[in-house]
Amino acid sequence: MLSPTEVLRQYWGYDAFRPLQEDIVRSVLDGHDTLALLPTGGGKSVCFQVPAMAKEGLCVVVSPLIALMKDQVYQLRKRGIAAFAVYAGMPYKDIDRILDNCVYGGVKFLYLSPERLTTELLLARLPRMPVNLLAIDEAHCISQWGYDFRPPYLAIAEVRSLFPQTPVIALTATATPEVVQDIQQKLAFRSNARTFQKSFARDNLAYVVRHTEGKEHQLIDILNKVPGCAVVYVRNRRRTKEIAEELLRRGISASYYHAGLDMETRSARQEAWINDQIRVIVSTNAFGMGIDKPEVRLVVHLDLPDSLEAYFQEAGRGGRDGKKSFAVLLYNAGDAQRLEKAYRQSFPDMKDIRRVYQALGSYFQLATGAGEGESYDFDLAEFCQQYQLDSSLAFHSLKALEQAGWIVLTEAVFSPASLQITVDKDTLYDYQLRHPELDRILKMILRTYQGTFSFPVSIKEKQLAGFLKMPVGVLKKSLEALHRAGIVAYQPAKDKPQLIFSRERVELANLSINQELYRFRQQRHLLRMKAAIAYVETAACRSRQLLQYFGESNAAACGQCDFCLSLKKKPLSSSAFGRFAEIFDRRLLKGPCKLEELVADFDGHEQELALQALSYLLDEGYYLQKGNSITSKEQHPSRADK
Repeated sequence: MLSPTEVLRQYWGYDAFRPLQEDIVRSVLDGHDTLALLPTGGGKSVCFQVPAMAKEGLCVVVSPLIALMKDQVYQLRKRGIAAFAVYAGMPYKDIDRILDNCVYGGVKFLYLSPERLTTELLLARLPRMPVNLLAIDEAHCISQWGYDFRPPYLAIAEVRSLFPQTPVIALTATATPEVVQDIQQKLAFRSNARTFQKSFARDNLAYVVRHTEGKEHQLIDILNKVPGCAVVYVRNRRRTKEIAEELLRRGISASYYHAGLDMETRSARQEAWINDQIRVIVSTNAFGMGIDKPEVRLVVHLDLPDSLEAYFQEAGRGGRDGKKSFAVLLYNAGDAQRLEKAYRQSFPDMKDIRRVYQALGSYFQLATGAGEGESYDFDLAEFCQQYQLDSSLAFHSLKALEQAGWIVLTEAVFSPASLQITVDKDTLYDYQLRHPELDRILKMILRTYQGTFSFPVSIKEKQLAGFLKMPVGVLKKSLEALHRAGIVAYQPAKDKPQLIFSRERVELANLSINQELYRFRQQRHLLRMKAAIAYVETAACRSRQLLQYFGESNAAACGQCDFCLSLKKKPLSSSAFGRFAEIFDRRLLKGPCKLEELVADFDGHEQELALQALSYLLDEGYYLQKGNSITSKEQHPSRADK
């Protein structure tokens, strides 16, 4: 068996782990349930992929983001590692084949969306798989204290009971202390569990808040001053296009991205940005997960996110290469009002939730008692138009149904078109003779794709239409005709969100939501929103505010955010400096003190000033620092000239 370092070198090409990675890997290999808290870009995937490769068997990975799963599967396959993903919207035959391979075929990684955990098909095969590790990505989703609770995550504890000796590793980049505790409880961590937390501090990332009414003007000014590639986040799809077009008018290379664009367009724009053909991508929060571009120099938010978890994750996509980068949030009073309005809309009345639920049943033509486990393509705009529903009300009603465990909503899922010839060669030849209008298409398929008689192969409809010099729409209709005739099994490409019914459809009178939990989530949402507003309105170090929110109570001032830089521009008055120096002297007469102890009794702005005074005293040699301990020299030079 290869050592962890040998696995890292052989498959990833690195000679050494990043800080904490090796400790986490060793913990897993020693059989401990392990919680890894690493900042965005901290290399979480290596922490479960390396130990899984170092052991015999299969690693099951639970992840809520289909795009992220597919990207990790792609990256593993590029390294010659057998990996597959199973998620809502996939054809039954594909799922069945993948699960069979996991039982018999030497697969190393099986990625699952959480709603797959309770399906009969999976539960019938899972106990027969040689599972060596259960990895839970985005583990904060299991906690109702968190900002992105996903009810299907609660099934993980039941699944792990099938493998009582198999360790579990949970990973997240956004967990408050309450969420950390809740993750371990919900995953039934054993008594030998270990927790590893790397500070969420990003020394190379400067957080900046600018209060401004002219956000677009500020954005252009920032882009002109900060070189390199950038991501600009806005609140809705319409604004992505407007801002990108304005940047282009100002001579700044830009494009826009949101989930409403077709898969081909999204992929092309993402690749152009990754390859530096586009400098700025303007996006909703649909952009960024799983994208490996370490040299992002600037992340700008034109709108205040509704939680610090969301902001920290998105801002953290800047500067993953360790070089100086900026996370800038442009803010005005309208942002707080918008968040408060959105909060009021986020928790609809039960009558509205029931109305949306009833419309869903009609939309999918589901009878009472039917639908459990079924997955459907879902177009929210079309749904709202058909039933004359306000889009915001409908969306938040669907989220309420999801968090109550009635449905699951996924992001847009791209599945390429597939085709298999389902008749023998003689029957196909006879059909071609009788249907000359389709003969040319069948010949092109046979020349272009191998194995069509044996299994479904992925086809590119646009490319195939180009070879045939015919419109894509005409080709699709021809393939559908072949499908109806029983000559081929054709599955068109699709790129729509999926809606899964977690339970069978019930009469409206039997539709219930736990009101106590509903109110609890409402209160937690309110607290997160208030914390986000406080972040931009409080005069204190930005980095320290974020770190304290995530439980790092002794975080030092960063010295590079907008607030810290403003202090450097405004030197302390002599009287203020003298007051702080006297307080420090009295405390240090009793012996060495930790830095945080010296400033513990000061709050907010006062603490920043105290740190400024302490920094000067250390720089000038009045005090000595060893590690985090401060000591006073016996004789102090005069401070009269300060």
